[in-house]
Amino acid sequence: MDLEQRVSELERRLAALEQVADRPAPAPERDPDDALWALRGLKDQLAELGADNGGVLFTGAVRTPGGQRYEWQYGLITDTVLERDWADAAESFAALGQPVRLRLLREILGGRCTAAELTELDGTGTTGQIYHHLRQLTAAGWLRTAARGRYEVPTDRVVPLLVMLTAAGP
Repeated sequence: MDLEQRVSELERRLAALEQVADRPAPAPERDPDDALWALRGLKDQLAELGADNGGVLFTGAVRTPGGQRYEWQYGLITDTVLERDWADAAESFAALGQPVRLRLLREILGGRCTAAELTELDGTGTTGQIYHHLRQLTAAGWLRTAARGRYEVPTDRVVPLLVMLTAAGP
């Protein structure tokens, strides 16, 4: 086979591969009655890691009312979670322990990002009180300043915040 024929054959094979690559991948097969499909996947991963005591995983793919999209996951084996100093989480939990702070987080996720917009909300207190809440949330890592007077929930905190709210119940 001469060089021209070889190049022609390679071009034909490449075109066939490109056609296959352009097709959407088939959806994974899943039993619609299997309510624990995510848990089964986690258990498979934990078995590969040799994590005899199991582990936890939280994950999410969300779009906020403000139109932002977030995809995130984080997991740890149980032993690591149990060995940590849980007191280190107190500040984070405490920052979320005020209804006004939760409302501010909701409003920021919804698109009200400036301090001026947040001070216009009814029932959230005085401007000084709102700034106090914003400082607490920022110190605990639930907020960051995106620009002067603008706040945002850091990308890596959106899904954990929603997971915590989900875990807290109705």
